[in-house]
Amino acid sequence: MRKDIDHGRWGGVKQGGLAVLLLVAAFFSPGCASLVIQPMVGPVVKNLNRQADLELVCDGAPSYLLLLDSLLVSEPDNARLLLHGTQAYTAYASIMPECGRPERAVVLGERARAYGLRLLGTYKSLAGAASLPLAVFSEALQSAGPGEVEKLFWGGYSWATWIGFSQGAPAAVADLPKVEQLMLRVLALDETFYHGGAHLFLGVYYGSLPVMLGGRPEVSRTHFERALAIGERRFLPTLVAYAEYYARQTLDRELYVRLLEETMAFDLALAPDLTMANVLAKRRAQRLLAQVEDVF
Repeated sequence: MRKDIDHGRWGGVKQGGLAVLLLVAAFFSPGCASLVIQPMVGPVVKNLNRQADLELVCDGAPSYLLLLDSLLVSEPDNARLLLHGTQAYTAYASIMPECGRPERAVVLGERARAYGLRLLGTYKSLAGAASLPLAVFSEALQSAGPGEVEKLFWGGYSWATWIGFSQGAPAAVADLPKVEQLMLRVLALDETFYHGGAHLFLGVYYGSLPVMLGGRPEVSRTHFERALAIGERRFLPTLVAYAEYYARQTLDRELYVRLLEETMAFDLALAPDLTMANVLAKRRAQRLLAQVEDVF
């Protein structure tokens, strides 16, 4: 955990940098935001994913989030901007504990979910997804085609992130079946999307629940194994989640240790576009390995 964060500024945004961002955003009149999505916003996303310096991301990402917020004021229904906003807030919420600000994860998770629901709403059958009855929501998903996979996955992932930081709030947990339906639809349309990310979610989902509440450990294992195959064992969060949500739950110490040691041994240079996710996975794996004797 980082202890040297200046709590007088949000995530390390210096006033000068913030002023520049706001000045730049002010020049984007309605209809102009789309002109900068690919030449500026897209490369920033790729660069953040390739960063190995966690502190740099912790301190610098808020400037990017503020820029996205400003662009979305100009074009609130721009699906590409909503996608970037959903991805960015979901990722930043997820690393808040590592940045030393776990209390910010809840607030950022709420923003991630809000953007994710708006993203889902750009597919008209899913407008107002949060308030739709589960049966209606599930039926609406069946009409979604391959062109909607990106929206379905990231909308669901942001929703799951918010639920994860909700500390068991009943209203949040009650939304999990909708996220499950989103991920099942992603599997039906393109199981390979985002390194088998839908398989990863379902592995965690079915592995973390007690059997009496719908947990399905062997189904969980099947999803984890499929995600590892699709991602060619280069997306380390899958290995760590497999250890934490299947091996630990089934008291399989040998598998638990093997998966975490594989994570620690992985050469980050083999997957440069996944550097930040893999750095975080290695940190998590190191902590979990230190707890082996306490867990088993």
